[in-house]
Amino acid sequence: MFKSVGVIELKSIPKGVEATDAALKSAGVELVSAHPACPGKYEMILTGSISNVTAAVNHVLSRFDGYVIDSSVMGRIDEQVITALFGTQTTAKKGSLGLIETFSAATSIKAADIAVKTARVEIYDLRVSRGMGGKGVVLITGEVGDVTAAVEAGASYAKTTGTLSSTSVIAAPHEDLWNQL
Repeated sequence: MFKSVGVIELKSIPKGVEATDAALKSAGVELVSAHPACPGKYEMILTGSISNVTAAVNHVLSRFDGYVIDSSVMGRIDEQVITALFGTQTTAKKGSLGLIETFSAATSIKAADIAVKTARVEIYDLRVSRGMGGKGVVLITGEVGDVTAAVEAGASYAKTTGTLSSTSVIAAPHEDLWNQL
């Protein structure tokens, strides 16, 4: 079964907690994460069937509209993205490294999905919000041409939303760098 992901970022921590509870009670969704994010934002990531995720996100949007900063529902999301969100990916430290940094968790997740659907790459890591000033960053690996194409595609989406921060492609990262990531 293809899963979908819903991401909602709010500008109030108390309302974010309340909105998370409302989302979980409104539809049969699974909570990937819900937490305060820098600076003073609250972010929730939900997964499940497209209809349930859409219903939960729409419920939050209707009840907490004045507090919503950004939201997104992504259907038929690549399984690599789901695995990365749960922090259980086991991608090897090999090949080239590409990075896409955004000002929004929702945008970074969508950029990751676009990147892995564009070229033969793997998600090395997907970090959203915590300890990064509310930003999101996706790290992908693969052959340099594939990584470049994937980064360009994900970054192009982020640019259209106005939330692209920066990108990098490193053709052959030093072993010490791999050990620090």
